[in-house]
Amino acid sequence: MTNDFAPAGGALRVVVVGATGNVGTSLVRALVDDPAVAGIVGIARRIPQDWRPARTTWVHADIGDDRTRLVDHLRGAHAVVHLAWLLQPTHDPSITWRTNVLGGIRVFEAAAAAGVPALIHASSVAAYSPGPKRYPVDESWPTHGWPGAAYCREKAYVERCLDAFERENPHIRVVRMRPGFVFKRESAAQQRRLFAGPFLPNRLVRPRLVPVVPDMRGLRFQALHSDDAAEAYRLALHRPVHGAFNLAADPPLDAEELAALLGAQVVRMPRSAVRAALAGAWRLHLVPSSPGLFDAVVRLPLMDTSRARRELGWEPRHAATQAIEEFLEGLREGAGDPSTAPLAPGGAGSRLHEVATGVGSRP
Repeated sequence: MTNDFAPAGGALRVVVVGATGNVGTSLVRALVDDPAVAGIVGIARRIPQDWRPARTTWVHADIGDDRTRLVDHLRGAHAVVHLAWLLQPTHDPSITWRTNVLGGIRVFEAAAAAGVPALIHASSVAAYSPGPKRYPVDESWPTHGWPGAAYCREKAYVERCLDAFERENPHIRVVRMRPGFVFKRESAAQQRRLFAGPFLPNRLVRPRLVPVVPDMRGLRFQALHSDDAAEAYRLALHRPVHGAFNLAADPPLDAEELAALLGAQVVRMPRSAVRAALAGAWRLHLVPSSPGLFDAVVRLPLMDTSRARRELGWEPRHAATQAIEEFLEGLREGAGDPSTAPLAPGGAGSRLHEVATGVGSRP
């Protein structure tokens, strides 16, 4: 397959759907610094009021709303990068399905209707079926997800939608990125809201204030820095690649690595006890993360990233421990990115609003 979407002179026009989130903000900044990119269209539900990156046009659109017309915004683009994804509410997965699955299909169909020659989609390690923790798997590992978690079901279902899309649109170059867990300092406030909820004191995550890290079967996962994830997407714009790419940095993270970052002790615990505590907190709306997501995390396989390094020329600049350490520092400081609504740091008022509207019950 040739790189026929790249115009002469390298004047790429790129549409980023979900441009104001964790990876989206990193990608927009990477594209602004790329001299081969002539124009960027950033699509978001809430467009920034004060952030005006060079050569970037903001468009308000909600892909979860079937009245939204995307084709006009994608027309003339050389590539669409689809990053938009809704993680909440975990207590009403019909809402996330509407945005993540039906909205994703709208993006794919609009790209085809607009004649866009390249589509780069943000899948996830969560699309993979349960797999090994002792050795990594490549991109051929089954992508059926974990059925007990809406996030995994939706990621896996969208992969099936892309299978059909590729068969129906063989002229479109389709790339699927499957990153591990993605962190940066500026995402701390958002990820605290999405996963830990309003009752986690920021100061608690200081070294030596967390007494123990539970060591339980399956607690081994991969992470990477948001800027490194964005770089993989940028590289995929310039290379005639297609198919799936695993993205993660070394080393894989386990209880010992996390304990070292937190200055905590490792204590062996049964997985069932940790899950029961999380399930109870979720049912009481004390935390937004569902027990199904916990079940998935402890079953996700480790990924082999050699294809991304070989075919994209991708090499993460941050170790996984650096990405986590930067995130924890941001969490302690309540850091965020005030230039976009999803990453805004918020404060005491926003935590009260989380409680008042039901933790894990709203987008």
